[in-house]
Amino acid sequence: MLASLIGFLGDFDLAEDAVQEAFAIAAERWPRDGTPNNPGAWLVTTARNRAIDRARRERTLEAKTRLLQMAAEPDLPIENTVVPDERLELMFLCCHPALAKDAQVALTLRALGGLTTDEIARAFLVAPETMKRRLTRAKARIKAVGIPFRVPSEHLLPERLGAVLAVLYLIFNEGYGGRIDLAAEAIRLCRVLVALLPLESEVLGLLALMLCHDARRNARFKDGELVLLADQDRTLWDMPQIADARSVLECGLGLGQRGPYVVQAAIAVLQTEAPVDWPQVAALYAELSALTKSPVVELNRAVAIAEAGSPKAALAIVDSLALDDYPYQHSTRAELLRRLGRLTEARHAYQRAMALTTSPAEQRFLTRRLVELQ
Repeated sequence: MLASLIGFLGDFDLAEDAVQEAFAIAAERWPRDGTPNNPGAWLVTTARNRAIDRARRERTLEAKTRLLQMAAEPDLPIENTVVPDERLELMFLCCHPALAKDAQVALTLRALGGLTTDEIARAFLVAPETMKRRLTRAKARIKAVGIPFRVPSEHLLPERLGAVLAVLYLIFNEGYGGRIDLAAEAIRLCRVLVALLPLESEVLGLLALMLCHDARRNARFKDGELVLLADQDRTLWDMPQIADARSVLECGLGLGQRGPYVVQAAIAVLQTEAPVDWPQVAALYAELSALTKSPVVELNRAVAIAEAGSPKAALAIVDSLALDDYPYQHSTRAELLRRLGRLTEARHAYQRAMALTTSPAEQRFLTRRLVELQ
């Protein structure tokens, strides 16, 4: 509905409000009057009419003439595009090159991923107020520049691909943290994207990465407690899905390009082997760090270096990173300090991580680590 209405109205906020009003009206009327024969068409028509009513109230009829013309066509057919999924289509709509990359991703996550402003802010490692202002500026720019809400031609899709992949990855990460519906939706949309762009190695890399991580989901928690990779029960892993991930990754590598998602997928696949080749994992993280310049990637490289047998070198990397508000920096640092016998410092680091994390399972895990230190 949102994808359809944004294209029809040309106004992001108006479309969101109209969709919400339509569902509110349906929740009131359908239990009393019965569900209409075509619920989707009913909702779209109701939302469209609500938007027109608002346009009248705000006395902007001249600017909204197109809405009135379209209102006379209640059974307006949905336009066929090269994108075979409406939600994926909305991603390409929002990921317009006139917007900054982080604004494209944030705006799409808000509209499509069902993420709150706070959740998006956490994904970007910024304050919620900062993210709120960023989203407001993005919507204002859409209006000011007159960005058209339409899917680009097929040959222009690759220029928006980076932002679309970033959106899918962040939606999956939110789902991997507990919202299983989001993880499944991200995988489904990525499969649609693979069918659309089968020669894009990064699309294949992202699908392989998500499949590999998702295959280990059932082993990540036991009795509500977080279980680290080394302690996971591998019999709970979805081995056919891991095999699928390997196959998809091989297709991506066969295209001869090694972008960030392909490298991350290679790391994830390596971590499913027993024993894990940690020196090779660390080397892949070094390659990924050179591609992304990301401090979070450096943090993961430090973990791999520690697992390969060098906790002191790993700690030097962690201490050089500007990630003070990132809970995993402090939990990683605490673990390294524990291995090095610096228990008082480790305790403080665990406490800092606990203060920053919002996940109950992670808080319980960190509490257990603190108890073990004593």
